[in-house]
Amino acid sequence: MGAALLAVTVDSFPLKTPFVIARGAKTEARVVAVTLTDGRVTGHGECTPYARYGETVESVLLAIGKASDTPGCLESRETLASVLPPGAARNALDCAFWDLEAKMAGVSAAMQAGYASLSAVETCFTLSLDTPDAMADAARAAVHHNLLKLKLGGEGDAARMAAVREARPDARLVADANEAWTPEMLGPLLEAAAAARFELIEQPLPADADGALEGFARSVPVCADESAHIASDIPRVAARYDAVNIKLDKAGGLTEALAMLNAARRADLKVMTGSMVASSLAVAPAFLLAQDADWVDLDGPLLLAEDRDPPAIFENGLLYPPPARLWG
Repeated sequence: MGAALLAVTVDSFPLKTPFVIARGAKTEARVVAVTLTDGRVTGHGECTPYARYGETVESVLLAIGKASDTPGCLESRETLASVLPPGAARNALDCAFWDLEAKMAGVSAAMQAGYASLSAVETCFTLSLDTPDAMADAARAAVHHNLLKLKLGGEGDAARMAAVREARPDARLVADANEAWTPEMLGPLLEAAAAARFELIEQPLPADADGALEGFARSVPVCADESAHIASDIPRVAARYDAVNIKLDKAGGLTEALAMLNAARRADLKVMTGSMVASSLAVAPAFLLAQDADWVDLDGPLLLAEDRDPPAIFENGLLYPPPARLWG
């Protein structure tokens, strides 16, 4: 097809409560949304710029502007990938292309990606970093969610994990340290995680210090997040991690995320499908990856006070296939 016509907006969604991780807190999800149209149908995509990777709303808008000004860039996902590096800007455009292509062909994006049907998946419900007592209270309040994901912060994490396990003896538990642990903390905190029956610890060490994981005997599997962005990262992290968190904003869209999924399976890594705090439009394309994931962390829309219309469908901890009017 010829170059698609592009429109871009910056949208803000207030959160129900502040979202707190080791790197700070936020009270809204500020995202960049794009539409691509061939004049007949329109594709939609969304991304969340992430400061950890040097991204801002302004830098993403500049990158999208560069893409639109580059001849041929907005003709296909392939030409897009030749111009924009992996990251939030490419994610929004790549997902919009998937949606546009599906509508042009009259075939769902899931079918185009090789999924004959989609099934509901159990998603994590995230507990913000807080005191052990406050996190235990939040775990008890999340009565309709059986899979909980704790945000950790280093000092005090053993008490946080133990408190949540005591509060929810029935729940499946995973945790995300967001690079907050040191190599000296690693052994004792993994033992505490094992004692509290955690299934997974995500990104315990800073990405530039995760070499300490290589050859380290551990009682709980560890998952790469900040250490792995694209498919070519998989051979390196496979020597250090047991799993990888695939996020569209890191990979630069569904196209690269699917390649990353295939690379992870070839490397015998387990897979988590995650996303930033964003609207249902960001979660919808990631739902395809969730079909093949060992853990799903796509609860971002549940943290919002307002969402897209139509929103993603959540019920008792399950996420259902996205409405066609939303994406795909």
